[in-house]
Amino acid sequence: MMTVLPIIQLIVLASAASNEVKDVQVVIVDKDQSEISRTITNKVNANDWFTLLATTFDQDAAFAYMQSGDADVILEIPKDFEQRFYRGEAPQMQMLVNAINGQQATVGSGYLSSLIADVNQDILIDEPRLLSTTNGRQSATIVSNNWYNPELKYPHFMAPGILAELTALLVIILSAMNVVKEREVGTIEQINVTPIKKWEFILGKLVPFLCVGLVLLTMGLITSKIVFGIPIRGSMFLVFGYGIINIICVLGLGLLISNFAETQQQAIFVAFFFVMIFILMCGLFTPIESMPVWAQKLTIPNPLAHFISVTRKVLLKGSGFMDVKWEFIYTISLAIIFNTFAIWSYKKQQ
Repeated sequence: MMTVLPIIQLIVLASAASNEVKDVQVVIVDKDQSEISRTITNKVNANDWFTLLATTFDQDAAFAYMQSGDADVILEIPKDFEQRFYRGEAPQMQMLVNAINGQQATVGSGYLSSLIADVNQDILIDEPRLLSTTNGRQSATIVSNNWYNPELKYPHFMAPGILAELTALLVIILSAMNVVKEREVGTIEQINVTPIKKWEFILGKLVPFLCVGLVLLTMGLITSKIVFGIPIRGSMFLVFGYGIINIICVLGLGLLISNFAETQQQAIFVAFFFVMIFILMCGLFTPIESMPVWAQKLTIPNPLAHFISVTRKVLLKGSGFMDVKWEFIYTISLAIIFNTFAIWSYKKQQ
């Protein structure tokens, strides 16, 4: 175990954790329906850095992609763009960036600006007469707006994720050490001779650490608001409701580890294995969209990834329950699985 688990971490994390930003999700609102707008659309569609989610004429439909979190960037090409371009009037396109994920937003918008500059330059080369009307300047410009985090403040992006990470880290370590500690000091034998049922024992271990996790979550939110001024646009009941489910889920995993570990050191070592994978594959430091497809699938059973997603969506975007329903469904499923196995694996003398 001492050598196998680090090797598994090496293989998984080296392949999945990367700062390279790719697969930027783009929606194009094409109100011009011109040759230039089609060229830009084709360039985006053919570029490996982007995934073209949709091309639409309806701005509200594009906003729906942004609100659901599917779109990273909306590029709006206004009506009569091509006509104004050839008249040398320097028409503007608008780029709306989902700035909840600061790294994906800044790098993705930079990629798209560079692509449009290349299209602009290609047209000037093909149409030399335009150089005389523009004096060699860019004939088209982009106005960029960052949504949900307009000033791209890094603490607003990081604080909800760090808080979710610390809460999960604390409760999984404490719960992983708990049962095995009682086994080491011998008090587990006294519990085993009582008529207490297995699920009652696990519930008794779970409730105190749930309270500890909620206290940490409350203190962390207050500190983040006072020190970093993070916005709270959504419902705090939704944040705490999800927080309770997530902490129960993580506690179930910790108690499961504790049931199989022989010593506290072994429990910490196994818990550390899961915590490292959870942290580096949760989307906090590496955008999940930039990971390989197999690694993106592995984030589904990662409760920390869902915790970070919910806190960012609710706090920064003001998302409601329907926007985070899948995070709830995944986490409730994981909580049932982990705690069921924790109850099943607890060895009690009958």
